[in-house]
Amino acid sequence: MLVADVAVPVPLARAFTYEVPEHLAAETSAGARVLGDFGRRQVIGVVLGVREDAGPFAHPLKPLRAVVDATPVLPKELLDFLREVAAYYYAPIGEVLRLALPALERGKVAELEKTGELFGETALKRVRRVGQAREQVVRATASLEDPGTLRGQAREILALVRAGGEVTITKLGETWKNARSAVKKLEGLGLVEITVRDKQDGELHWDTPVTRDTPPELTVAQAEATHAIEAALAGTSEEKGFLLFGITGSGKTEVYLRAIEACLARGKGALVMVPEIALTPQLVGRFRARFGDDVAVVHSALGEKARHQMHKRLLSGELKVAIGARSALFAPVPDLGLVIVDEEHDGSFKQEEGVRYGARDMAILRAHRSGAALVLGSATPSIEAFELTRKGKLGLLRLPMRANQAATLPEVRIVDLKKNGAGPTGERCLSLPLHRAIEETLAKGEQTILFLNRRGHSPVVVCGGCGTVATCKACSVSLTFHRGRARTDGDAARGGRVRCHYCGYDDFVPAACDKCASPKLLLEGLGTEKLEETLATAFPTARVARLDRDTAEGKKGERLLERMRVGDIDILVGTQMVTKGHDYPNVTLVGVVNADAALSLPDFRASERAFQLLVQVAGRAGRHERKGQVLIQTYNPDHPAIVLASRHDVGRFLEVELKDRSETRYPPFSRLALLRIDALDLGAAEQAAKHLADALHAMAPARAGHVDVLGPTPAPLARLRGRYRFRIMLRSKERGPLRAMLGAIEAGLRELDHRVRAIIDVDPVGMM
Repeated sequence: MLVADVAVPVPLARAFTYEVPEHLAAETSAGARVLGDFGRRQVIGVVLGVREDAGPFAHPLKPLRAVVDATPVLPKELLDFLREVAAYYYAPIGEVLRLALPALERGKVAELEKTGELFGETALKRVRRVGQAREQVVRATASLEDPGTLRGQAREILALVRAGGEVTITKLGETWKNARSAVKKLEGLGLVEITVRDKQDGELHWDTPVTRDTPPELTVAQAEATHAIEAALAGTSEEKGFLLFGITGSGKTEVYLRAIEACLARGKGALVMVPEIALTPQLVGRFRARFGDDVAVVHSALGEKARHQMHKRLLSGELKVAIGARSALFAPVPDLGLVIVDEEHDGSFKQEEGVRYGARDMAILRAHRSGAALVLGSATPSIEAFELTRKGKLGLLRLPMRANQAATLPEVRIVDLKKNGAGPTGERCLSLPLHRAIEETLAKGEQTILFLNRRGHSPVVVCGGCGTVATCKACSVSLTFHRGRARTDGDAARGGRVRCHYCGYDDFVPAACDKCASPKLLLEGLGTEKLEETLATAFPTARVARLDRDTAEGKKGERLLERMRVGDIDILVGTQMVTKGHDYPNVTLVGVVNADAALSLPDFRASERAFQLLVQVAGRAGRHERKGQVLIQTYNPDHPAIVLASRHDVGRFLEVELKDRSETRYPPFSRLALLRIDALDLGAAEQAAKHLADALHAMAPARAGHVDVLGPTPAPLARLRGRYRFRIMLRSKERGPLRAMLGAIEAGLRELDHRVRAIIDVDPVGMM
């Protein structure tokens, strides 16, 4: 009997075996999607393999109903890689495969319905949710007038729809909390109509023409790096992987472009990963200027249709270069010959929800398994990547000078906030030296970037009566105040909102303190919104803008960056988004408003991340002919991360940090895994954590002491989205003993109280 092992989209680690009917035998192959019964419902799974097997089986096998794909949507190289990802992270294989699957074509759904293979309302909804995304659109009707009884949100939404022609309910929900109910009310009155359409595609980044560029002359260091990578591609070098360690502005992107040219010349495909979606348009522009429009863009902001198109063109071999953020790791690049990870040190390469994969580490694995050349690039290499060069597992390529010979690294000044008071604005975080530097930069017609890694207006809302801080009811964090629209009751004084940046809770500022009922609520601290307002008041002729998660949704972030590029912005305030990859010739001043924020986190990587942020944001200044300067404001001017960042001394910092990590036995001198346990009930979470810890401690002696079991302890963020959180850390010098213990405990996770959720996080990055 011919059987197929099928991974189905359920949270189980194993695949399920189905009988392959004779009429489907020719079409059923590894990497193709198939339709089959699963319990009382139907699912679309992916074939992992087909084999002859006479049994016996514990239960009669269910036959496959249909083969969905005429040709496999996951090529063998990618399918094998995905199976390794699932095994490494102890993740359900069906969930891992979903990361790489394209949308299901609506025509195929219709075909399955017509043949009768797809039936039932539940099954139909499930398939469509996997396939083409849909959205509800609101349009005004022409026949009826406003009855004059509308108030509040309904009235405002009707005015907007009549003025704008049409708008999606999702878009309305970004402004009005109860948009859906207000629209339903308007529909009931006959004032609007709601239709459903295919969701519009995300930005493909080439709706405007790009002029083809002329490759610049390489510096000596760039030429040496390019030659080394070309030798790896040609197979004439023993080294296949490299760390491209180049200072900010040293021309790493040009090395990437030359490497891809060499890869394409050999008929191979290339994969390029960047840490932020916001960086994708900028990089895609560079690639289009060099290679034309034959570039695939892969990231989560694209619509289903666009992602399907990219997948299909890569799978067919029509496109051979894929560029994108973390999810681009799973692109079906044909004949993969080169993998590039730009800004490899960035923490956003680690997925923190669902399948908790590390995209940088898995990019190394994918390159190794496919025999591709590998390039990890950074001006501030991660400790782990640098250690791989010391062990000889990666070649080290250095770019020690800026590519523009007229450009030099900016002068960096440390501003001690204990000694330097507030400038004319009265804000302590806008010191007099920084204020004067901004004045001078504006007077010269040059641009400024100010980095503050805290969005919102004020991080804390505190009662002036009893001192109680407004906190999220679902998370153990304070609520952040954001400026907003006035309340519908006209109380403009309380027009702002309080938000939780973890669970998304959003509401108007309360009228009084929850604890003592005092109406005196004070705003403490400084966020990007308040800094933007303060600067606009202090420098009324300057054009001030803000780049953070609140302003960078969709195309807004791209438009804002373009304004900065063409000089329509004088001062750009932003969070981490301003630190990465941007190249603006007229930026000569960078101000780090609060360098201490990243250093105070309870995380062994805090010093490394702070150093990387400081060096990266400092690198935005003086990248061309004009000399740059950087001001770092801090209450800890003697901290090694701050002192060494001010000297641009990455090498020395890496040496110091490696010594500290060696003494404390943290990566790269050990392997880590976290058991993350959470539940809505505190007692259930605590009891489950203790039970697991006891089991692990009992195993440890049997592992000859090779694995440290630390915990259980409450997580630094002890409550998140209403769930109480505990963690147990496992640490081992070698990977083998650690994985043996994780394998032994994995089955026990499924036997916990049903109220408790416990997951394994291998190679954790976020310790909160």
